[in-house]
This record gives sequence, structure tokens and C-alpha cells, in this order.
Amino acid sequence: MTNKEIIRRGFERWARSEGSFFDLLADNVVWTITGNSPVSKTYTSKQAFITEVINPLNERFSKKITPELKGLFAEDDMVIALWHGTAVAKDGVPYDNMYSWYMKMEHGKITEVIAFFDTIEFTDIWNRIDITGVK
Repeated sequence: MTNKEIIRRGFERWARSEGSFFDLLADNVVWTITGNSPVSKTYTSKQAFITEVINPLNERFSKKITPELKGLFAEDDMVIALWHGTAVAKDGVPYDNMYSWYMKMEHGKITEVIAFFDTIEFTDIWNRIDITGVK
């Protein structure tokens, strides 16, 4: 199976709520979130990325992100996905964001990602929805 097909199938499973897209990450993935959001930095493991970004983000939703793949491009070990994500926050406000992920693949796993998205939309839900119960 090609790298492009692995990523396509990962998005298809995610859209059908059949497991996690992030199962495709290598344990030592290097994931960089660009821009100026509360989570914009480079994460150097799958565990750190899931713990610091994905789990807290998912806790802010009453309906988790559903991806719609808009484009998928591949050359050598690089796969680029352009996708649209929609969800509903716990306060009922829709979440709507466009993403572009540049993913380097090795042996069927994602080893490096540079992620671009609307950091204003992301920061809004991150700051608006309290998951600590302290605010």
C-alpha cells in the first residue's frame, strides 16, 4: 500500500469514527504546530502530542471533529493532506477549521508533521471552553 493510500484510509476511518487517525503516528513522531496558538510548538513524541494537544482539544467538544478530505498529494516519502474539520464545542458553538498537514512517512507510519490551520479559530475554543473546572 502506498503512503498516500495509508493516509487516505486513515482519514476515511476517522470520518466514520472507526479508530483514531493518530494510530498512524510513529511513537517518536516530531509534530510541529505552526503559528501562534496556545499549542504552537514542536512535540517530539506521539505521547506528548496526544497528551498535550489531542486529548485536551477533544475534551472541549460535545461532537468531536469530523474530517472531510479536500486534497491529498504525495511525492516520495511526503504526503500532504488538505482537509476541513467540523465539530461542536461543549457550549454548542460550531468549530470549523481548515487544515494542511505535511506528513513524512517511514515504513507505513507518520514520522514527522508540520501542521497549518486557523490558529485564531483553534485558540478561541481552547480559551473559551474550560476543561479544568477552575475558570
